[in-house]
Amino acid sequence: MNDRKLGPNDPCHCGSGKKYKKCHQAQDQSASQGAPAPAKTEARRDPLILNEEEREGMRKACAFNASVMDYIRDLVKPGMTTGAIDTLVHDYTVEHGHTPATLGYRGFTKSCCTSVNDVICHGIPGPLVLKDGDIVNVDLTSIVDGWYGDQSETLFIGDVSDLAVAVTQCSFDAMWSAIDALEPGCKVKEIGRAIQKVAKASGFSVVKDFFGHGIGRRFHQRPHVPHFAENRHGSEILRPGMCFTIEPMINTGTWRAVIDESDGWTAYTTDGGLSAQFEHTILMTETGPEVMTLTKHGPQRGHHFTSPASVKA
Repeated sequence: MNDRKLGPNDPCHCGSGKKYKKCHQAQDQSASQGAPAPAKTEARRDPLILNEEEREGMRKACAFNASVMDYIRDLVKPGMTTGAIDTLVHDYTVEHGHTPATLGYRGFTKSCCTSVNDVICHGIPGPLVLKDGDIVNVDLTSIVDGWYGDQSETLFIGDVSDLAVAVTQCSFDAMWSAIDALEPGCKVKEIGRAIQKVAKASGFSVVKDFFGHGIGRRFHQRPHVPHFAENRHGSEILRPGMCFTIEPMINTGTWRAVIDESDGWTAYTTDGGLSAQFEHTILMTETGPEVMTLTKHGPQRGHHFTSPASVKA
């Protein structure tokens, strides 16, 4: 893994909010230094570029992860705790012979993330009871035969406000706008440019503290995927065979975040405004982006969100 583009004082690519030097830098350098030298008769191959067999491994992991999302979506109701969501995710994953990626990851204690209202990301499931009017992002990552599938959706709890609908729609539209902006050989920067355009048009802000990321046999790797137009990481080329996530976090107010000092994970908006997020795992192919975590029953490209109250009316 080549991390030359990531400076020691930059936010770590894993999304922990910590500086790279205090998080994954040593691990990445160790992995790079300890990698076995290729045989003289074999051409050196970039491990970030997946061959067809490896792509199939990712497809299976992402398809299973999408099935978890389809399973959990309609079970999330008012009066349910976020801990109950985690139990359902954990049990479903394990019963199918697979592994929840977040459980034990760098000390994270749960099998998914549940981020409610003003929580931007990395919310830890627990005793919090979901109530009518809340929004909750459920972030799932599964390990299937050593491959990682990763995605998230923001869900409505009962009847939500017009503002909650709008910021959720913005995040969803921004994600798809970024996907549709991609083509083989384009720069990562195109992702952030597309997301910023959608957010600006809606009057919302794009979180800058947490990135999308490369994914494969590792949870977090290159390319680093900022959701705003940024040159340092945005100059990397998206080549066929690369897998990565696009996961815009959109806030109703300021883009700035603060991490809960008591748990070291939960990231809140600094002004208490709402935050919404959607995420898909993407494979860049020779002909364009392949969305690997599409669900069978969830919102598809072009979906229009409404509060249940609006539907009833």
